[in-house]
Amino acid sequence: MKTKSLTYNLAATLLKVLLLAALIGAGWNVYRKMPAGETEGAEPATETALVIVLRPPEKESGAGLNIPVQLYSVDVAAVQREFGFERRPGVRFEDFLKEHMNGHAPVKAQLDEHGQATVKITPGKWWVHATLTGPQSVEWRLPINVGGRQQTVELNADNVYARTKSF
Repeated sequence: MKTKSLTYNLAATLLKVLLLAALIGAGWNVYRKMPAGETEGAEPATETALVIVLRPPEKESGAGLNIPVQLYSVDVAAVQREFGFERRPGVRFEDFLKEHMNGHAPVKAQLDEHGQATVKITPGKWWVHATLTGPQSVEWRLPINVGGRQQTVELNADNVYARTKSF
């Protein structure tokens, strides 16, 4: 039986130590690049600052821009259709909607006089609902994918859901 030389054993041991140091260094590098943990009273790092900007259609430029905006984690129109197709005795639509939202509460915001608002919401798929009233009501039901630290969504003439004339 041949034993390995002292040089071979030292080199193998040195390589093992270097491999272990490289693994620990790589783990540390990943760890220090992770977002900071939540502290009491601080906002969670997983929320996105969603900036909502209203650019009214030219016909509605005289309307007030400080309108309410609601954000839902489900398509409310689809939930309304599902609720209407099959009767559920004793179940109100609000309860049915809450059940479909999987623990997410609707987020409400009010646009300022410049037509802007910022809300903090969790990343994922959301629907923005807003109605600009005037001689012609303009409604938005806009699906958006929210992610990152900050995101801007613009309500404009190109993404209007419906226009209805007021009499």
